[in-house]
Amino acid sequence: MPTWSNWSGKLSASPREVRFLRSEADAAALARAADQNGRQIRVAGATHSHAPLVSPTDILADTQGLAGVFSVDLDKHTAWVGAGTRIYALGAALNQAGLALSNQGDIDEQAIAGATATGTHGTGVKLKNLSATVIGARIALANGELVDCSPVDNTELWQASRLHLGAFGIVTRLNLQLQPAYCLQETAWHDTLKATLNQFPSTAKQHRHHEFFWYPQNDRAQGKSINITAHAPQYPLAEEGKRCAWSHEVLPNHRPHKHTEMEYSVPIEQGPACMAALCELLNSRFDHVRWPVEYRTLAADDVWMSTAYARDTVTISVHQDIQLDDEAYFRACEELFLEFEGRPHWGKVNYLSGDQLAQHHPQWDNWWKVRDQIDPNHTFLNAYLQSLR
Repeated sequence: MPTWSNWSGKLSASPREVRFLRSEADAAALARAADQNGRQIRVAGATHSHAPLVSPTDILADTQGLAGVFSVDLDKHTAWVGAGTRIYALGAALNQAGLALSNQGDIDEQAIAGATATGTHGTGVKLKNLSATVIGARIALANGELVDCSPVDNTELWQASRLHLGAFGIVTRLNLQLQPAYCLQETAWHDTLKATLNQFPSTAKQHRHHEFFWYPQNDRAQGKSINITAHAPQYPLAEEGKRCAWSHEVLPNHRPHKHTEMEYSVPIEQGPACMAALCELLNSRFDHVRWPVEYRTLAADDVWMSTAYARDTVTISVHQDIQLDDEAYFRACEELFLEFEGRPHWGKVNYLSGDQLAQHHPQWDNWWKVRDQIDPNHTFLNAYLQSLR
């Protein structure tokens, strides 16, 4: 029997069958056959989620073969890309066409459809998550149809599936809103945590990207500020914090150490107070934790299941080594985050029920309504997603 595990190795499953998809026709046929035979499909991206979104028990569909940049529109700054394309493979390909993602996260190993499925993001008070850049998609539905959706065609499906959790069908390609290629200059900095939190609301507005890490039991914040520059790329690339190069060469970082992660998004005005409370929690109850806390910003969007839906946001991430028990620590953090109106990142650990999540997502019922209309037999739900309904 085949096995599946996520990147950290903390999640694993034994699907009955693995299917490697190399064409949209095959994806559509697989969806139809599974639906007609009462089977379930989960689609694997790059396995970088810490949440049990994939965890397949029946059919695992691998979309790595649906990869590449299919077409670009230089006038509109858009491109159709394969759902299984790794973000690191998009950078150079888009750059050759004179385009780039507007933003991306700290890790670039995810498949683009997996990253948009969970609201993956970078940092920047004026920059939105990757889901908000999806202006079109092609999806193999449970009935075997290949359907395109956009703001003008199948509008509700597009609106709901921009952040889709793998629950609508097999996403085969995405149309992304991009921007002209640009270079970035990165600057590292450090300060006391108190000074950083006091200054952050104003300093974040002065930079395109602005973030920091705080290591527990230490009063120092280590941060980075990144801005667009007219300077040409400088090779070989400098170390993190000193790079000057194309956006896709500066924004991602090498993060090889296996860990689990919880991230919550809180209203931007509550970010400093939430971070201060979290520091107190770590100092008083979890003084053994050594993994860093990450603090970033995210602009408001209109994506139904986004953690930044209708509000500018601060995201706070906590981490733990995979060899150590994380549950007591993460549950305590989650309790605190909820006091500050936090919404959990879909690709990271949370312990909330469907009823609790519904309280934090105003479009929860609409999202499920659209989903259930196109997949009434729950072909694309696993046990975890079923538990949230």
